[in-house]
Amino acid sequence: MKTQTLLQVTSSLFSDSGQSSRLAEAFVARWRQANPNGQVIVRDVSRDPVPHLNAERFGAFLSKPEARTLRQDAFVAYSDGLIEELRRADVIAIGLPMYNFGVPSQLKAYFDQLARAGVTFRYTDKGPQGLIGDKPVHVFAARGGLYVGTPRDTQTGYVTTFLNFIGLHDLRFVFAEGLNMGVEAKTAALAQAEEAIDRFADAQELEELAA
Repeated sequence: MKTQTLLQVTSSLFSDSGQSSRLAEAFVARWRQANPNGQVIVRDVSRDPVPHLNAERFGAFLSKPEARTLRQDAFVAYSDGLIEELRRADVIAIGLPMYNFGVPSQLKAYFDQLARAGVTFRYTDKGPQGLIGDKPVHVFAARGGLYVGTPRDTQTGYVTTFLNFIGLHDLRFVFAEGLNMGVEAKTAALAQAEEAIDRFADAQELEELAA
């Protein structure tokens, strides 16, 4: 059986201490048990921030390789490294906290480094086509209030649209909501999330055994 690789993306301001990070880590721990020889790549975009996209970096992405300066080559090489991590992974786990009704800016910066025309997506006469091969993506969303199914949930649609755009369609969300609405609500939400993680981890193990 092929050695499996999991990419864990942490985006909490509190790094691995954030609730979304802890939920993702619970899934990764289960995954490690099922894949003792597997490799886990951790990309903590809070502890090791990804540069935000600006005109200079975007210009480097658009430049032809033979026309790039050394500085532009460095910008492209950095983005290429993030994309290669994504391509190598067989499974992806993303910790997704909610800040001020949106995704963390550091996660948005990471996504912007992944969005490369001709590399991770391309436009065709039938519309955009993602170039990252599909694989399971587990998204662990931690929120202080209740947002799922309401117009205030700006995260789920955005993350789904972006990941679909680059070719990732097998998305599995785990929500832990109401974490700031009292001890009882927090305890119940985390328990429900952990049950979902157990189900996902069991399903993932069955998929890998069948592969």
